[in-house]
Amino acid sequence: MAPLISLHEYELRPEVPPAAFEGALREAVARGLFELPGLQGFHFLRGIKGARRGRYAALWIYKNREAWEEIWGPVDRPKPREEFPPAWRIWEDEILAPLLAQDPHSITYTAYEVWLKSAGQASSPRPY
Repeated sequence: MAPLISLHEYELRPEVPPAAFEGALREAVARGLFELPGLQGFHFLRGIKGARRGRYAALWIYKNREAWEEIWGPVDRPKPREEFPPAWRIWEDEILAPLLAQDPHSITYTAYEVWLKSAGQASSPRPY
């Protein structure tokens, strides 16, 4: 089974300083809000060059597509917000919402299924 990686892009409100956002991220980590089944790791990113220079993103790494779908629902039938894990709702509603320029549930994101790994280790591609 191939890992699934989801890239979330965050747009801060103009009045939110980077330090406030970074502090909120640290708080969420300390509170264990990202301890979700099947989530193997995450990285918070700040652009240093290119179209998103100075802006933030998160890279979420799930064990596989099945683990991701267990939390969020199938691609063609996503779970409603009310069925998200309680910790994730705290993350979106209490931590992110006051800082972002848009509703946290409407951020730009893309979920990617890994189809080729480094060192020539191919993952099994899924037919679509």
